[in-house]
Amino acid sequence: MFESHAQQRLGWRDAAEARRARIRSERLAAQQLQAMLDANPSGSLGHARLDDGEALRRAGLLP
Repeated sequence: MFESHAQQRLGWRDAAEARRARIRSERLAAQQLQAMLDANPSGSLGHARLDDGEALRRAGLLP
């Protein structure tokens, strides 16, 4: 009986830690999203490529 109560308390503690971790990760994700939107307010995220030759030529950075 005492063992089952101890196991139940461990389960409750694990669940509480998981809730805290989820809340932290959700807050971090919201902060990252806000930082991305602040950096690119047009909302056109996800279409950029590294070393895009065509974009570099249009910007006059490549011949």
